Amino acid sequence: MGCTTILVGKKASYDGSTLIARNDDSPSGVFTSKKMIIVEKNKNGKKYKSVISKIEIDLPEFSYRYSLMPNVTKDEGIWGACGINECNVAMTATETITSNPRVLGADPLVKKGIGEEDLVVLVLPYISSAKEGVIRLGKLLEQYGTYECNGIAFSDKDSIWYLETIGGHHWISKRVKDDHYVVMPNQFGIDNFDFDDAYSSQNENMCSEDLKEFMLKNHLCLDIDNKFSPRYAFGSHDDSDHIYNTPRAWFITNYFNPSLKGKFSPEDDNIPWSNIPDKKITIDDIKYALSSHYQGTCFDPYTKIVKEYKPLYRPIGISRTSFIHILQIRDYVDEKLSSIEWVGFACNIFNTLIPVYTNVDKLPTYLNNTTEKVSTNNFYWTNRIISCLVDSHYQTSIIHIERYQESTMAKNYQLIKKFDNEFDGSEKYLENANKEIAKMIQKATDNVLSKVLYQASVQMKCGFSRSDN
Repeated sequence: MGCTTILVGKKASYDGSTLIARNDDSPSGVFTSKKMIIVEKNKNGKKYKSVISKIEIDLPEFSYRYSLMPNVTKDEGIWGACGINECNVAMTATETITSNPRVLGADPLVKKGIGEEDLVVLVLPYISSAKEGVIRLGKLLEQYGTYECNGIAFSDKDSIWYLETIGGHHWISKRVKDDHYVVMPNQFGIDNFDFDDAYSSQNENMCSEDLKEFMLKNHLCLDIDNKFSPRYAFGSHDDSDHIYNTPRAWFITNYFNPSLKGKFSPEDDNIPWSNIPDKKITIDDIKYALSSHYQGTCFDPYTKIVKEYKPLYRPIGISRTSFIHILQIRDYVDEKLSSIEWVGFACNIFNTLIPVYTNVDKLPTYLNNTTEKVSTNNFYWTNRIISCLVDSHYQTSIIHIERYQESTMAKNYQLIKKFDNEFDGSEKYLENANKEIAKMIQKATDNVLSKVLYQASVQMKCGFSRSDN
């Protein structure tokens, strides 16, 4: 899965909340339909069976309520992608990452292990903090192994942890510094690690128990000096990285840190895993970054300058995005209001976000009634249709999208402020709040669909300027 992840520590965010975000992208040529649901407390089942690997795992009897973003089509399993549980712990899974032959030779992938299809369902319902997420997932990886390389993020109101798998059974994890942000573009990313901390207090670093021994035994450390770079040891350094991965880190780093412009190139292997931003990062900033098509550069596929354009670098806002999520955990409101899941469907360049309070049992039908059949009765398919129409008529239709995005985001903030201030403590209140937000978004989305459909219609090649009357 070609995804892009952004993690923002609480001192780097605009309101002191932790923010973990990701574009959930389908493989090339695939467009995976998604819906948002709530799994009730103790309804996660007693045994889990994977569709892809066929692995069966016994589950704890107790499970927390949590939100989930499953595939509409079940031929490859649930693919939960992300969610927030009732303890206000968030998880996004996964960022597909790279490795190298030395690692995969030393600890081969496990064909009948666990993978992206399984992780949210196996972990999120059973954890009460971000760090517990790392611990539970680490034990599952060590016991069952994995058949793919992935990066997974967890957050609560105080912290963000990021975990990367290493081969079939090993893993490494770091706590994101509170004043830092992280960009992950489908590569192994962690570029520094403290084994002494990992094997003692475990305040900022964690890993599988034998990771250091495994690394030394298999001659994986490539550093010349005494510092240790996990990226050198466990990651890839392929030519394809420079086309598919590093340009995304380059663009987002330049966006969050304009002061660093010119320091790195789109094909630079040494862009830092984390940075202190030049200014605090907002929801809007994350949405913009994850919607990027390299605007303002010669790599923009929608540029007017180049008539016959063939993309050199893989865009961040790509056609096959299933959905974007920004999981926000706030510590300045009532605990029941703490978690907001900002969601948008289809290509990010042309969609908008809807904020959803997750501490509820029911969600608006506009978010959870996606079917395999194309329909404008849900947020997913309406955005898919809009994306295709505007992409083909970008110059004449993008103004409608820009106005749609700005007006809906302004209204989102207005409504969240209202519902926060008037909260009566009940779950029913939050369900009604979500309904009102969804009603606003549906009306605005239907309206912009009508406008871009008109623009596309008047530019049809079979049109003719002379009328019948």
